[in-house]
Amino acid sequence: MPKSNEKKVLVLSAIAVITLIAVVVGATYAYFQAQGGGSSDIDASVITSTTDKLSFQVGNGINISASQENFAQGLGNRTGSTTASAMLTANNATNTATRNYNLYLDIKNNGFTYTVDENTPELILTITDPDGTELESLSGYEHVKVGEVSGFDITEASNAILIADNYEITASPEVTQTWTITVTFINLDSDQNKNTGKTFAADVIIGEEKLATTLADVCTGGETLASCITSLYNERGEEGANGLYLHDGVGTYTNAAEEAGDNSYRYSGSNPNNFVCFGSDSAECETDNLYRIIGVFGNEVKLIKYDYANSNMLGTDGDYNTGIYSGTTSTYRGNLTTINRYHWNNQTSTNTWSESGLNTVNLNTNYINYLNGIDTKWANMIASHDYQVGGNDWANLITTVGKQRYQNELVNPATADVEHAKIGLMYLSDYGYAADPSYWTTEMYREDGQDYRLATTSNWMYMGLWEWTISRSSGNTDISFVVNTTGFVGDYFVSADFRAARPVFYLASAVTYASGNGTIDSPIRLSA
Repeated sequence: MPKSNEKKVLVLSAIAVITLIAVVVGATYAYFQAQGGGSSDIDASVITSTTDKLSFQVGNGINISASQENFAQGLGNRTGSTTASAMLTANNATNTATRNYNLYLDIKNNGFTYTVDENTPELILTITDPDGTELESLSGYEHVKVGEVSGFDITEASNAILIADNYEITASPEVTQTWTITVTFINLDSDQNKNTGKTFAADVIIGEEKLATTLADVCTGGETLASCITSLYNERGEEGANGLYLHDGVGTYTNAAEEAGDNSYRYSGSNPNNFVCFGSDSAECETDNLYRIIGVFGNEVKLIKYDYANSNMLGTDGDYNTGIYSGTTSTYRGNLTTINRYHWNNQTSTNTWSESGLNTVNLNTNYINYLNGIDTKWANMIASHDYQVGGNDWANLITTVGKQRYQNELVNPATADVEHAKIGLMYLSDYGYAADPSYWTTEMYREDGQDYRLATTSNWMYMGLWEWTISRSSGNTDISFVVNTTGFVGDYFVSADFRAARPVFYLASAVTYASGNGTIDSPIRLSA
């Protein structure tokens, strides 16, 4: 090829390269312009539509405390308030959108209780909806008014309270819905010393997903009760949610180091949803048939009778005692016939559980016969179990705390004494772990009162009467441990009268969940 032609080719190639660069630079420039929202000549057909956007925002948690300094007579109420908002922006194609969400008040701790009577609310929840209207209906809670404060009585409430269920929000093109949640501790200008030093703490949870707050949220019927309880724990994945704690020894919450370490799932706190109707299929569960779940141990669920057993269940033989409680506000308890803790005959007594008439006659004969008299299926639901009854001394059970107390009672008792039976009584450690974890480092008894008396409003197992435990004193042959009326645990002669008992037993692993959410008004129903 002639050199002149080669020159032309090079020139044309250079022009082509320059042209290509200009095109590329132009395209790149146009791309950034489009991304930046400039250049009005960009083809609108390449712009995609936006999608609906639902977001949420919550305020700080609610924390209320009552002390002698801030809650004396004439100082007024204690109040905490927060907000929760849902923000919805519609897509730019239709400019309209509808979604749904759920709103909860998740109670982390509530140590308050009734000090006047159970009809006088002291802790009130007031809810204002996005329209500025105060809610007057909330499932499971009574709307009340005390002085100028109106709302729902949550004096002894625990766990999560569902405020808005699948609540609808519609935007065209955008909207914000804001809820106001207020909790008020009412100063009744009366003796409320029982609530001095108590606290209330709660967070607001808002979102599209529902929280699992009862067994009815995780089970539909036919599943084993043990699996339903563990599913409820795992669904939230948060220690203390719904009052459940896994005692695997690796928790990170306050006092988790005091866990039993037995891989049990235990209910703790003031009033978890752990009620069970046992011994009746009636639509309304009578007090005689109410029990509560201590926890899941292996694949068995452990129950304790909600209130104390009367002679209609335990009989008038064995270690029956003709004395009755008196002067109590409850007719049920006031008519309670009490029993001796252990064998009592000819002015001699022993704390050996295998020799106890309460064990062999009242619990494992009369009570079983009572259940069979209703329907044999109930006694058949109860598993035979090994009860550790070796006991220990005062220092190892009363003035120790949490994990060490559990170890001394159940892992390394004073003697290797095991009773294999269907029915027993509660362990000291059952009572100890039923309290909120903040008390797991508390001794069972101290002379200065800094003991389990402090935990009465935070311990669902405390009922307010003298009550026998299954653990005996290893230092005295005629003394066993007992829960006092004020909440501490001490020891007493086994021949003592005016002591109550609540049957405790393990359900067979095959017992299944039928229905119910675990509240006292909707207890869990069972199937065999």
